[in-house]
Amino acid sequence: MGKIIAIANQKGGVGKTTTAINLAAALGVLERKVLIIDADPQANATSGVGFDPRNVKTSIYECLVNEVEARDIILSTKSPNLDILPGHIDLVGAEIEMINLPNREKMMKLALAKIKDDYDFIIIDCSPSLGLITLNALSAADSVIIPVQCEYFALEGLGKLLNTIKIVQTRLNTDLEIEGLLLTMYDIRLRLSNQVVEEVKTHFQQMVFDTIIQRNTKLGEAPSYGETIIMHDATSKGAINYLNLAREVLQKNDLTQINESEKIINLEDE
Repeated sequence: MGKIIAIANQKGGVGKTTTAINLAAALGVLERKVLIIDADPQANATSGVGFDPRNVKTSIYECLVNEVEARDIILSTKSPNLDILPGHIDLVGAEIEMINLPNREKMMKLALAKIKDDYDFIIIDCSPSLGLITLNALSAADSVIIPVQCEYFALEGLGKLLNTIKIVQTRLNTDLEIEGLLLTMYDIRLRLSNQVVEEVKTHFQQMVFDTIIQRNTKLGEAPSYGETIIMHDATSKGAINYLNLAREVLQKNDLTQINESEKIINLEDE
């Protein structure tokens, strides 16, 4: 049975979509079968793996609102072992349409139940909000990865998100776990980045991934080509970071063993 991991943080610009598509691609390269679910109305994960959201006829919206079979909507990507259940701008109105549905917080869980066994991992790219769609994602997920950017106000709103996760654990999904906090946008040249890393690791200790995602120009370029970082430049630090993260996720789930020396990347200047 596959594991469902939500990538969530109500703050925008912290690297949720970048993490969703590149962690999924890295797991695919490591020979795991992976599905991305684009649960963000901006549909950046959809475009990030090579599909124009304007040309998407059916999306996760239809699964949630019209109960269309997820299997009928899934698209294969150019990346090995990687499929996507695309997003669409229609998701903006989904929360209003779902408000009167019975079990409205569990529509995504119901939609994924039939395909969960088809994949080793299902990665959900959540929108930058704590609305009904994100609650659906957390209700469906087995665990959640929280990207935290190495910038000022990094911890702002994190308490609110953790409180929301506790509420979901209590009321909607007792099995939900925190897979880990992922430090993103790290710049070794900035003292602030190092201070944030130290502060987050002091506060959250074992909850923080060893892998840190560095600022990398190739990571920013890749979506404009509709490619994951591994397809765009497999030798870049961004690709190495996400392959290390994928190995760490596999290790956390007892699916592989890696050496201690491989867990922490070399944080040198490019």
